[in-house]
Amino acid sequence: MDYGLKTNNMSNPTVGIIMGSKSDLNVMQDAADVLKELGVAYEITVVSAHRTPDRMFSYAKSAADRGLKVIIAGAGGAAHLPGMVASLTHLPVIGVPVKSSNSIDGWDSILSILQMPNGIPVATVALNAAKNAGILAAQIVSTADESLVKNLIAYKEQLKQKVEESAREMDAM
Repeated sequence: MDYGLKTNNMSNPTVGIIMGSKSDLNVMQDAADVLKELGVAYEITVVSAHRTPDRMFSYAKSAADRGLKVIIAGAGGAAHLPGMVASLTHLPVIGVPVKSSNSIDGWDSILSILQMPNGIPVATVALNAAKNAGILAAQIVSTADESLVKNLIAYKEQLKQKVEESAREMDAM
C-alpha cells in the first residue's frame, strides 16, 4: 500500500510518526524536528483509526517489515490510534495525546492513550509532548546504534548547558 509517506530524506526510516488528522501536525512536527536533529531517519503521515481503519491496519502490520523500530502515534479526542496500532504490531508504540478542537481539555486523549488494557502497552507522553516522544523513540532506537547514543548524550548536554546559562543569568540579576 502507498502511504503517501513524507520522510526526512534519510534512507531507511526507523521511526514512524502517525497522526489521526493533518490538524495534529502542528503538535507532531516536534517529534519529527527532534528526530532530524538527532540524526534519526523517520517517516510521517496521517493514519486515522476511525476514518481509515484499513490504512491503519495495513500501516501497523507492515511497519516492522518496512524497517521501523518504533511508532509514534498522536491523536486527539477519543485517541484510539496509538492503542489500536499497538494491538496490531510487536513494535513499541509511543502515544502522544493531542489537545484537539473536539477535545475535553485534552483529558479524553490522555486517558484514552494512558488506560490501555494489560498486554497492549503504549508508552504515553504528556499532552502535546511530541518532542518527548521523539526523544524517547531515539532512545529506544539507540539501544542498537552507538552513534545515536553519542547524539543523545550531546543533546542532553546542550539541555544542561542551557539551564546552567539561565541560572547564571538569574544569579547576575
